[in-house]
Amino acid sequence: MPVDADRLVGLIRDGLPADKVIGVALSGGGDSTALLHLCLRAGLRVEAVTVDHRLRPESAAEAAAVAEGCRALGVRHEVRVWEHGPVSGNLMDRARRARMGLILDWARERGIGGVALGHTRDDQAETVLMGLARAAGFAGLSGMRRGFDAGDVRVHRPLLGAGRAELREWLRGQGIGWVDDPTNEDERFTRVRARKALAALAPLGITAERLAEVAANLAAAQEALVVQVAGAASRYVAEEAGALRFDPAFFGEPAEVQRQVVVAGLLWLSGAGYAPRAAEVERLVGAMAAGRDATLAGCRFRKGWLMREPRAVGGPVPVGQLWDGRWMVEGPEGEVRALGAEGLGQVKDWRKAGLLREVLLVSPGVWDGDRLLAAPAAGLSAGWQVRLCRPFTFSR
Repeated sequence: MPVDADRLVGLIRDGLPADKVIGVALSGGGDSTALLHLCLRAGLRVEAVTVDHRLRPESAAEAAAVAEGCRALGVRHEVRVWEHGPVSGNLMDRARRARMGLILDWARERGIGGVALGHTRDDQAETVLMGLARAAGFAGLSGMRRGFDAGDVRVHRPLLGAGRAELREWLRGQGIGWVDDPTNEDERFTRVRARKALAALAPLGITAERLAEVAANLAAAQEALVVQVAGAASRYVAEEAGALRFDPAFFGEPAEVQRQVVVAGLLWLSGAGYAPRAAEVERLVGAMAAGRDATLAGCRFRKGWLMREPRAVGGPVPVGQLWDGRWMVEGPEGEVRALGAEGLGQVKDWRKAGLLREVLLVSPGVWDGDRLLAAPAAGLSAGWQVRLCRPFTFSR
């Protein structure tokens, strides 16, 4: 069946604002290449950015080829490099986070308020399969969102209604080439295994189209649930000194409402890009409801409070730089690090702050060597001001 080019262009026009410059995340692969050319076909003003992850010897040359292709099209393009040493842990997750951070930094520097990613219906289906493998809850099985705000940049996925093969067929018909990344066939990576599992499930009728429909149905239900979850968060959860205090009445809410609020709290506290496994969250929520101490994902629950775990807080930074991913301390010179027991011992009247001791231990202190200069959350400001750059709100 021939590709309906008008339909593909329509996805772009429906999914992206026509009155603003759009930043295109361009890897050079088939999906992002189709995204760029369809944006141009739709008459949008675009700029492009390519992230060179420096994980393969050929990556620099590939990024240069993408840049040359953009020059031929008259599209402004930049390459951003992920500067890293040895990468431990989950390589794909680390690379994904680094890529998104570099793309957003580029957009902000360029004054671009919207970035388009080339995720397709197939990516959506693979995401659902990976969620099933994690025993994810409602939100985790709803798939990728068509759009979300990353601070002051709106991220768009206009091609979630298009198939990967469909886009490549359109590119071939236009005589447009693309680069195939060999890591897309490397079965060490979960998404690659999900892609191959999806092909094996096709004879049962479990296709990318069907799973994308499931994700859309669950996303619609999740949108309705969001109202109840946000209401519970506002009624029963209070943000104080960078921690969350839970009213015991919260644990009378439906289990899924509890789970989603707690997951939002974990993500806010830790800055992680995704939720822990469902079984781990269930264990934590159960402990919280029973009033037991528990830890998960660099966070700690104790005496009704969910806070950062001491061993997980960020390292020292100078005053004026972001600490632990959330705190900004401003004032005279000094070093910002966790207050800790040593610092709290230097604050005479810390109990007047009315906060749990463990909450204060992981709040920011300003230090000069071993001498504490300020502990704003504990009532010792001494000329320094502190603020949270990411207030807690429930959002999907």
